[in-house]
Amino acid sequence: MPNIRIGFSSDFTLKDGIVGLGTTTGSGGKLDVDGVSKADYKITGVATLTSYGGFIVQKQHVNEPSTIGFGTVGLGTFEQYYETETGFTDLGGVHHGDDQYFNTLSEDLVIDDGQILNITNTDMVGVTTIGEYDPHNHSSYVCAGSLEQVSVTGHFSVPNGGTNDRQETPIEGTVRFNDDLNTLEFFNGVEWRQFTYNQGQSGRGLFGGGNNPAQQKRIEYIQIHTRGNSQIFGDLTVAAGFAAAVSSSTRGIWGSRYTGSGNNTIDYVTIPSQGNAIDFGNSTGSLWSRGGLSSSTRGIFFGGNPASNVIEYIEMDTLGDAIDFGDLMSSRRDVAGFASATRGIMAGGNPGIGADYAVIESITIASKGNSVRFGEKDGLGMMSGSSNATRGIFAGGSTVPTLGGFSNIDFVTIASEGNAVNFGDLTQSTYRSCAMASQTRAVFAHGTFTPGSGTRTSMDYITIASQGDAIDFGDKSATREYADGGCSDSHGGLGGF
Repeated sequence: MPNIRIGFSSDFTLKDGIVGLGTTTGSGGKLDVDGVSKADYKITGVATLTSYGGFIVQKQHVNEPSTIGFGTVGLGTFEQYYETETGFTDLGGVHHGDDQYFNTLSEDLVIDDGQILNITNTDMVGVTTIGEYDPHNHSSYVCAGSLEQVSVTGHFSVPNGGTNDRQETPIEGTVRFNDDLNTLEFFNGVEWRQFTYNQGQSGRGLFGGGNNPAQQKRIEYIQIHTRGNSQIFGDLTVAAGFAAAVSSSTRGIWGSRYTGSGNNTIDYVTIPSQGNAIDFGNSTGSLWSRGGLSSSTRGIFFGGNPASNVIEYIEMDTLGDAIDFGDLMSSRRDVAGFASATRGIMAGGNPGIGADYAVIESITIASKGNSVRFGEKDGLGMMSGSSNATRGIFAGGSTVPTLGGFSNIDFVTIASEGNAVNFGDLTQSTYRSCAMASQTRAVFAHGTFTPGSGTRTSMDYITIASQGDAIDFGDKSATREYADGGCSDSHGGLGGF
């Protein structure tokens, strides 16, 4: 039949009952397109086109399951039976490897719930007249769709990449392997969270050092999920105060401290055991009154006295000296900190050295670099900081030169940015308390009170997910002030999953 030109300013042709786009001959089917085909219209079997618009299909739906079918190959003694599986839709060869192809402009393929998509060949050959022949050679795999159940017999890998390679707009429930953190992570609809192997995490909190009134070596511990008095754990390598602490699930580490002058010693203990601390390495300088926070692998120390904007880090599973990380937005000492598995938060400072102490700052722990603005708080110094995986807590604090204690408890949501919000109050007005946290509780071993009012042995706790005033937890073995160094094996920086 003659060619017929169709359309306006286009190259549509009709020949032998076939519509051509950029071609005058058809190679099969009802539509032949010269160049890159945006969809394969030669799909046979249960996968069929149900809609088409603009000659470019954005998505194609696979919504019909196949059924078990039987057939034979060969004749006589060489006759073989084969069967196709039920319950999945096949876009490849069910037998003999005659694979077909499926392409769309957006690379999207939509599978109805409950359907399973097989892309490659599936050979399932049964018993023949000459015996068993290759009874199961199932090489199919699931590649896309919304599925009720997937069974993987070989190897299954999730997408992987560094922290900076994450999707800009991930879907809730997305799982990937983070090469920077060396762990699986998932997106919960708000933030990326890590799967962390938590065996051995007992909810143990440690605090050490301080003055009573002389400088102390003693390390004490509590079980955060209970209530009761602290017990003796061991001793630090040097008697000192004003030391920040960081921790993994197995190690508690105290940074540089004050022994009458600045001391750059870093030492550690193994949290599940009891015993004296061991030398870890040294800080880059002899700063004290620093802040500390940690993920499951990195410990971060920041600020310090004399007034400093230094941020440095250690790899907690190894031994060695601290390494430069970046800088705070301004120099400050007496800074509080806490972390999620990915983000570190710092706030407060000693109001007497000219910084904007109301600013809350943040860092990305897995990378290195300077801190950035997160939000604001009331600008108190000498607060204690603790967190679970989602919520960070600031407690207590003081101002200079009055040095009066405060009972404030405030919180932030670590994954977002914004100002601190009131949580409740401690049972005492205090500053330089030691804070320890699990995924459910934060405990504060009280430090220094208003000068002239003496020191106390009290400890408080809160339930992090709620809001309200603190409750008495128990007592320390002795009074001490200027301690600051609290840590645990189950805090928010470890991820908690």
